[in-house]
Amino acid sequence: MRTSYDFSKMKGQKNPYTARLKQPITIRLDRGTVAYFKNIAGELGMPYQSLINLYLRDCAVHHKRIAMKWVGA
Repeated sequence: MRTSYDFSKMKGQKNPYTARLKQPITIRLDRGTVAYFKNIAGELGMPYQSLINLYLRDCAVHHKRIAMKWVGA
Protein backbone atom coordinates (compact mmCIF):
# COMPACT_ATOMS: atom_id res chain seq x y z
CA MET A 1 0.00 0.00 0.00
CA ARG A 2 1.27 3.46 -0.86
CA THR A 3 1.78 6.12 1.74
CA SER A 4 -0.03 8.69 -0.44
CA TYR A 5 -2.13 8.75 -3.60
CA ASP A 6 -2.52 11.41 -6.30
CA PHE A 7 -6.21 11.99 -7.04
CA SER A 8 -5.68 15.21 -9.02
CA LYS A 9 -5.87 13.44 -12.40
CA MET A 10 -9.06 11.54 -11.66
CA LYS A 11 -12.20 12.52 -13.50
CA GLY A 12 -15.29 12.85 -11.35
CA GLN A 13 -18.55 11.30 -12.35
CA LYS A 14 -22.08 11.86 -11.11
CA ASN A 15 -23.64 9.35 -8.78
CA PRO A 16 -25.83 7.07 -10.94
CA TYR A 17 -28.04 6.27 -7.96
CA THR A 18 -29.18 9.81 -7.15
CA ALA A 19 -32.54 9.18 -8.82
CA ARG A 20 -33.17 6.38 -6.31
CA LEU A 21 -32.37 8.43 -3.22
CA LYS A 22 -35.15 9.10 -0.77
CA GLN A 23 -36.12 12.61 0.25
CA PRO A 24 -36.04 13.19 3.99
CA ILE A 25 -39.16 14.93 5.29
CA THR A 26 -40.79 15.68 8.61
CA ILE A 27 -44.30 14.35 9.04
CA ARG A 28 -46.51 14.41 12.10
CA LEU A 29 -48.37 11.16 12.74
CA ASP A 30 -50.48 10.27 15.73
CA ARG A 31 -49.09 7.72 18.17
CA GLY A 32 -51.65 5.07 17.28
CA THR A 33 -50.70 5.17 13.61
CA VAL A 34 -46.99 4.89 14.36
CA ALA A 35 -47.65 2.03 16.81
CA TYR A 36 -49.72 0.23 14.16
CA PHE A 37 -46.94 0.38 11.56
CA LYS A 38 -44.24 -0.45 14.13
CA ASN A 39 -46.18 -3.56 15.15
CA ILE A 40 -46.58 -4.79 11.56
CA ALA A 41 -42.98 -3.89 10.71
CA GLY A 42 -41.80 -5.84 13.75
CA GLU A 43 -43.71 -8.92 12.56
CA LEU A 44 -42.14 -8.56 9.11
CA GLY A 45 -38.66 -7.81 10.45
CA MET A 46 -38.25 -4.49 8.68
CA PRO A 47 -37.99 -0.81 9.73
CA TYR A 48 -41.37 0.84 10.20
CA GLN A 49 -40.31 3.85 8.09
CA SER A 50 -39.72 1.50 5.15
CA LEU A 51 -43.14 -0.07 5.66
CA ILE A 52 -44.84 3.35 5.68
CA ASN A 53 -42.89 4.28 2.53
CA LEU A 54 -43.98 1.05 0.79
CA TYR A 55 -47.60 1.65 1.75
CA LEU A 56 -47.58 5.24 0.53
CA ARG A 57 -45.80 4.23 -2.68
CA ASP A 58 -48.47 1.57 -3.31
CA CYS A 59 -51.15 4.23 -2.83
CA ALA A 60 -49.38 6.54 -5.30
CA VAL A 61 -48.78 3.84 -7.93
CA HIS A 62 -52.40 2.66 -7.81
CA HIS A 63 -53.81 6.20 -7.51
CA LYS A 64 -55.66 5.34 -4.30
CA ARG A 65 -57.61 8.21 -2.80
CA ILE A 66 -59.70 8.33 0.32
CA ALA A 67 -63.25 9.59 -0.03
CA MET A 68 -63.30 12.61 2.26
CA LYS A 69 -63.81 16.32 2.14
CA TRP A 70 -61.51 18.64 4.10
CA VAL A 71 -63.29 21.55 5.74
CA GLY A 72 -60.72 24.27 6.33
CA ALA A 73 -61.07 27.16 8.74
